[in-house]
Amino acid sequence: MAEKGKTNRLRSLLPRTRPVWVLALSTLARSTGNGVVVAVIVLYLTRTVGIDATRVGLGLTVAAIVGMVASIPAGHATDVLGARNTAIVSVILHGATICCYALVGGFTGLLVAAALVAVAEAASNASRGALVALAVPHKDRVPTRAYLRSVTNVGFSVGALLGGLVLGHHTRAAYTLALIGSGALFVVAGLAFLALDRTPPLPRPADASPWQVLKDGPFVAVGAINAVLMMNAGILDIALPLWIAEHTNAPISLFAPLLLVNTVMVVFLQVPVSKGAEDVRGGARALARSGVWLAVCCAVIALAAGRTPWVAGVFLVAGVAVHTIGELLYSAGSWALSYELAPEHAQGQYQGLFGLTTQLGTAVTPAVTALLIVRHGWVGWLVMGAMLAAAGLAAPAVARWAERTRDGVVAPVVRAGT
Repeated sequence: MAEKGKTNRLRSLLPRTRPVWVLALSTLARSTGNGVVVAVIVLYLTRTVGIDATRVGLGLTVAAIVGMVASIPAGHATDVLGARNTAIVSVILHGATICCYALVGGFTGLLVAAALVAVAEAASNASRGALVALAVPHKDRVPTRAYLRSVTNVGFSVGALLGGLVLGHHTRAAYTLALIGSGALFVVAGLAFLALDRTPPLPRPADASPWQVLKDGPFVAVGAINAVLMMNAGILDIALPLWIAEHTNAPISLFAPLLLVNTVMVVFLQVPVSKGAEDVRGGARALARSGVWLAVCCAVIALAAGRTPWVAGVFLVAGVAVHTIGELLYSAGSWALSYELAPEHAQGQYQGLFGLTTQLGTAVTPAVTALLIVRHGWVGWLVMGAMLAAAGLAAPAVARWAERTRDGVVAPVVRAGT
């Protein structure tokens, strides 16, 4: 009986349908390649290519802006050309552009390569988001995205470990091999979509604008909430290591185990935490709860300042655990609203705008955390928490407003399997 129970639990961790299998395998290949790139790219550009760190940051920032500008047009292209075909091409191009980093010899080359990567990534994100909407039944969209996020964390962790091995060798040949290998993984991820059924573009209603999302004020407001809540990622990636090093007595070596706590929780809890967030109201409730959990997280982490190393460590572990619950709720809620408030014929451009707001939140996070937390300590943590709570608690009202305006915006679902 025990063995049978273990077998059933193992099967519950595996995809149950062919489309989800394909999406999961593609996600695993892509996220592994992405983990390698993130681990090595900055040190490769600064120490091997010889570009000043400030100019590297400037180049990557300019590229991020280019990617944001490309998000909505890339999503529109997805709607016109079909999600499956666009996803195949854009993910393969993403891999090819990553290989271009191996050819960079200076700042100008970095600008060109990073901009190409950013455009390909914007197209990939929009098309893959739309592909999930069209490849799985309506009710399975959020659970599928939750499952894929768990797979993403596994793949990214493996990629980061592989990137660490490359950093240990620290030769141009090793970096070049890593970048080309990562690009190849993206190509594999794109080709995997050939195993999915074709997703022809849905016809646009005669009275619908080709750039409909830009005129959808309620959805733009939902995107603004998404941008604020997306800043939660900076709590772990940016604010936490600075806080540990400059304001607590905990050893900075604690940062790596804290990231591990977050990763393990995401892998095993994203799917169950996402239950109940499959529609607009459920997604809005998830965002409201997310804002509260993230606010509590900020307060708990702030309490680590001035404590003994052990007490500070306890507060930091507790804060990361609370943060992760808020992060999981945020992910589930954002997926629900981005899908359920979008017209079926325009999933690409709506996913593109939502991706733009996600990128915007990511882009402003370093400046916000530096201004609030690094300069103002625990007061900054409380202000950050208040911002996140306010955004989350505003989500239900904004979602109701958006839901009321869906008549004439959201066309009936016309797709097999729904």
